[in-house]
Amino acid sequence: MRPSHLRAVLEREFLSAREGQHTPVMVWGPPGIGKSQIVAQVAAHHRVPMIDVRLSQMEPSDLRGIPFRVGDTVEWAVPGLLPDAERHGAHGILFLDEITSAAPSVSAAAYQLILDRSLGAYAIPPGWAIFAAGNRQGDRGVTYTMPAPLANRFSHFELEVNLDDWVAWAHRNAIDERLIAFLRFRPELLFDFDPAHNAMAFPSPRSWEFAHRALQKFDDHADLLGEALQACVGPAAGVELAAFVRNLDRLPDVEAILRGEAVEVPEELDLQYAVASALVGRAARARGDTDATPVYGHILDYAGRFPQREIGVMLVSDMHRAIGEELFAVPQFSNWAKAVADVMLFDL
Repeated sequence: MRPSHLRAVLEREFLSAREGQHTPVMVWGPPGIGKSQIVAQVAAHHRVPMIDVRLSQMEPSDLRGIPFRVGDTVEWAVPGLLPDAERHGAHGILFLDEITSAAPSVSAAAYQLILDRSLGAYAIPPGWAIFAAGNRQGDRGVTYTMPAPLANRFSHFELEVNLDDWVAWAHRNAIDERLIAFLRFRPELLFDFDPAHNAMAFPSPRSWEFAHRALQKFDDHADLLGEALQACVGPAAGVELAAFVRNLDRLPDVEAILRGEAVEVPEELDLQYAVASALVGRAARARGDTDATPVYGHILDYAGRFPQREIGVMLVSDMHRAIGEELFAVPQFSNWAKAVADVMLFDL
C-alpha cells in the first residue's frame, strides 16, 4: 500500500475510535520507509498525543505493571507510559513500534491490551487508537515470528515506497530541490535495500532525508560532500548524487522562467528533471503571494516546451500536489491540458 493510502486508512481508524468501531492496525514494511513517520503525521494532524512504546526494549512487567500488597491481596500499579485520559487527554494514539522485535514474553503481555483495550483493572481511554509497526522476517532486522493469537488481533497493511507520495512530502517539507530532481531522474534509487547484503548505508526515504541534511551542511565543502552523501545513502547512490549536483551549474535561469522570459529547455535529461523540480519548489513557495498566479502561468508555459511531454506532465502533476486546486484556475492551464490530452495524467 502506498503511503498516502495508508495515511487515509490510519486517519479513518483514528476517528473510528470515538465511535467504538476501531480495529488495531499493524503496519508491515522494511526499515527506513516511513512507517513511524506516517503514524506521527496522523497524530500531528489531529493535534493529539502519540505515545510511542518500543516493545523491543521492554520486559513483560513494563506493560503489566508492578505488583504491590494491599492488605491480604496483591494489586498492580499501572505503568505511567500507558494512555491516561487525565494526564494525556481523551484522544490520542498508542503506537506499539518494533512489535516484531519484542520477545515472545512481551508480545504475550500485549495480547489483552491490544484486543480488549485493557490490562487487569487498567483500560485504554475509548478515544485512543492502537497502531503497531514492525519489520518483516526477511528484512535482516531482529525479528520474531508474530504469534497467531497476536496477529489475529490486528488488521494488517504492508507499506511500500511510492515516488509520487515521497515527492509531495519532500516539497511540503522543503527538501532540497536538487535531491528531488535526482530521484525523479533515478527513481529506482528511492529505496534500494537488499537484505542479502550487509550494507551499512543504503538508499531509503529515511536516508535520503539524511542526504538532504548533508547537502545543507557540506554544500560549500566540495572535498567532503561526496563522502558525506555516501555515508547517508551508500557508495553507489552517493557518488551518483554528488555528480548530479556538480552538473547543475549548467541549469537554466529559473528566475527568468518565472518572469516569463523565453528560456530554452536543456538538452540533457538530468537537467530537465532538475529544472522541473526547481520550478515545482518555486511554485510551492509562491503559494499565497499576490503574484502567485502569473508565476504559475509562466511555469505552465515552460512545462509545454519539454521535448518529452511526460516530463512536463510530471512537473504539472507535482505542482498540483504542491499547490492544490488553485492550479486549475490559472488561465494557461486549459491550453497546457489540451496540448497533452493524449498523455495519461495521474492525480490531476
